[in-house]
Amino acid sequence: MKIDDPLTHKIIGCAMNVHNELGYGFQEVIYQRALEIEFKHANVNYFREHEIPILYREQQIGTRRVDFLVENRIMVEIKALAHLEEVHLVQGLNYIEAFNIKTGLLLNFGARKLEFKRLLNKKI
Repeated sequence: MKIDDPLTHKIIGCAMNVHNELGYGFQEVIYQRALEIEFKHANVNYFREHEIPILYREQQIGTRRVDFLVENRIMVEIKALAHLEEVHLVQGLNYIEAFNIKTGLLLNFGARKLEFKRLLNKKI
């Protein structure tokens, strides 16, 4: 799968609809709920707050919950910050590696314009 496949475009389009309607300034959970409604409207299959185990040397050392797992192949992580920083990108990359997923999207609703970053797991 390429990082710019049609599904990532569809997800970004849904996020743009949410940002255009709500603007910026709300908490992450508000955008998460609105994006869930938008996904349903666009017939996007997803799991919300999907939890996976974090393993170290084949032993579970914790769990992590991702905001959305779309069609079992794209992780979507939501932020509501003035701007994204390197730590948020690194966190997103860690999540797609932990999930063993090729592609992730980091969506930031906290800026004047929707910010999005496509993430690619280079270990797959």
